[in-house]
Amino acid sequence: MPHPALDHNVLIDGFLEMMSAERAASDNTLLAYRRDLDDLVARLKSSRTDAIAASTGHLEGVLSSWAQDGLAASTAARKLSAVKQFYLYLQTDGLRDDNPAHMLRGPSQGRSLPKVLSEEDVDKLFDAMKGDETVKGLRLRAMMEILYAGGLRVSELVSLKKAAVLRRDDCLMIKGKGGRERLVPLTETARYAIDAWLHVRDQTLPDNPSTAAKAALFPSRGKLGHVSRERFAQLLKGLAIAAGLPPSKISPHVLRHAFATHLLANGADLRSVQMLLGHADISTTQIYTHVLDARLTALVQDHHPLAQKDKNKS
Repeated sequence: MPHPALDHNVLIDGFLEMMSAERAASDNTLLAYRRDLDDLVARLKSSRTDAIAASTGHLEGVLSSWAQDGLAASTAARKLSAVKQFYLYLQTDGLRDDNPAHMLRGPSQGRSLPKVLSEEDVDKLFDAMKGDETVKGLRLRAMMEILYAGGLRVSELVSLKKAAVLRRDDCLMIKGKGGRERLVPLTETARYAIDAWLHVRDQTLPDNPSTAAKAALFPSRGKLGHVSRERFAQLLKGLAIAAGLPPSKISPHVLRHAFATHLLANGADLRSVQMLLGHADISTTQIYTHVLDARLTALVQDHHPLAQKDKNKS
């Protein structure tokens, strides 16, 4: 039965405050956890129980209802992660003596490879921007050069400060997930595109710019003070159309994948790519090992003495 004095909002608020303070969870992560836990509470309520009284069986029922709703395995896994962390928090804070989510297992997830653009497709995107010397054209060129040169997350790109590109060592200092900082080197073409943009940047400032807009590398009149992720995604779709590529094939994250894949295909090692992407764990970067596997296979086929003898025989 439900706990008579339970306020789920208070519990969830406390959990999210902990995730923000101790785990440096991003705003997007916190919003996702809020939705997932609100969903959990609603489903437990339909089973006439609540978060404090719920048993492992109750939680298994929630997992089953997600499956019946046709949730993708990746979405169900994310929800389960939120549930597990929430119950660990309740146990740690003494609100429960046990953790009913401890033994829960989510649906198996296939190891899907990231969507990747070919180097030819990336060339088409950049070719589509040639000759556009308008303010918006120079801004898009700078954003694209930074994104592809450094493999940034779109949130990292749009929130860049003007001060970040005024360094003399041709590098960007990026503050990524969890507040982790990393140094990202810039290509010569990226540096040139940034310089061209800086000459016209002030033309995009509103009449009475906010402090955020003054500091932003890509200022905007919106409340964020900088170009939003959604706006950049729209610009990218338009660029894809101009380049003759399907808009559905292009997104900021696909370009991040392209950055990593093309580096590996051209000889970079996995650890270096991990550092450039800002992955906390090498296991996250290992989704790209298919590229290394293909490169190593080609290396053996092209250079191994036995492979050379086989070619000579044929």
